[in-house]
Amino acid sequence: MNAVAPHKNAGPVKTDQPKPALSVAEARRTILTSVALPRAVETVALAEAHGRTLAAPLAAKRTQPPFAASAMDGYAIRADDLHSARAPVKLTLIGESAAGHGFAGTVGPMETVRIFTGAPVPEGTDTILIQELVTIEDGLILPQKTPPRGRYIREAGLDFQEGEILLPEGRRLSAADLALAAAMNHAVVPVTKQPRVGILATGDELVRPGEALGPSQIVSSNSYAIAAQVRAAGGLPVDLGIAGDNAIALAQGIAAARMLKVDVLVISGGVSVGDYDLVRKALLQEGMELSFWRIAMRPGRPLIHGMLGDMAILGLPGNPVAALVCGLLFLTPLVRILDGEAGVLEADPSEPALLAEALPENDAREDFLRATYVRTDNGLPSVTPFAAQDSSLLHVMAEANCLLIRPPHAPTASAGDPCRIIRLDR
Repeated sequence: MNAVAPHKNAGPVKTDQPKPALSVAEARRTILTSVALPRAVETVALAEAHGRTLAAPLAAKRTQPPFAASAMDGYAIRADDLHSARAPVKLTLIGESAAGHGFAGTVGPMETVRIFTGAPVPEGTDTILIQELVTIEDGLILPQKTPPRGRYIREAGLDFQEGEILLPEGRRLSAADLALAAAMNHAVVPVTKQPRVGILATGDELVRPGEALGPSQIVSSNSYAIAAQVRAAGGLPVDLGIAGDNAIALAQGIAAARMLKVDVLVISGGVSVGDYDLVRKALLQEGMELSFWRIAMRPGRPLIHGMLGDMAILGLPGNPVAALVCGLLFLTPLVRILDGEAGVLEADPSEPALLAEALPENDAREDFLRATYVRTDNGLPSVTPFAAQDSSLLHVMAEANCLLIRPPHAPTASAGDPCRIIRLDR
């Protein structure tokens, strides 16, 4: 990271009075309601809109299909010809209707038109006789069965009508949404400007992957996981590098985030109360309004949240599992809200499950145990926590496909008892 001068007009240091640890729910609501909305809007080409969030409702510019169309290959017929005439019915073939090349005339009594899937249904016809139910004799079409009137015809507007709002504001656009928007005749769409998230790792012990390590150093891993969470939530990660455990390096990292105008600054490590945990003091020195710095959860008790002007601050624990869990619970929904996605604040990321084994009673902190689930015959997943739950064990986190939630002061639980999980394999 290039050296950047610390902010010169930081003003007086904000007070940092001890407060009781917040619950996870209180912390989540505080973080998600701290940012200014709505966000800026930009227009992007439909081809670049996958994963972006609509900033306005999208209405159809056309009716789909715009005409009655055949759902099968066969023959367009008049149902009355088959119902009123005596067998054997013989129809005269007078033309063809193909996709993009409809039949221009009108079909009269005892006449038919060869038709293909997606082609306009000719005027005068009301039914499609599939080709498997036809024989041809001396150039005449002989129906072998009498289909019900209207068979295999997609009426005009079957999918949607012009002016109908089909994609609401706040929707993250999927592949199917892009197909729908294209069918609605939108070449460009209005989307919320993606939030920029600065990511600053801290610690004298950290080096980047692939670099030479000293005898007391470890490889930095949190920034890569945090960046992936930001991208998955719709944001743009901005790598601010690694800051050493000193006030100058931290001030330079914070100044770089300001200069780059990130919407959120995530600092990993240095957020606890040890002699080398300097992040909270550095942020207060720069003028951060502190919301809280402790949560009643495990892993992840030390977590800083505040605002530095318009920039939201999240200080995550340095332990990699704690950083990942806190990123999932707090950073991911924050980015989604900043990206304009609807319903994030009210959404519950958890779902019901059943315990596969007994668990002891819990203490005052809400636990998020790394676990695996499997589907059962009753439809609810059966969940087994890993025996090792240390917040430094990345291999356990990588093997887990869910987090098992244990509420504060939860009593002893038995196998088969209900619980809640947050899936990691979505």
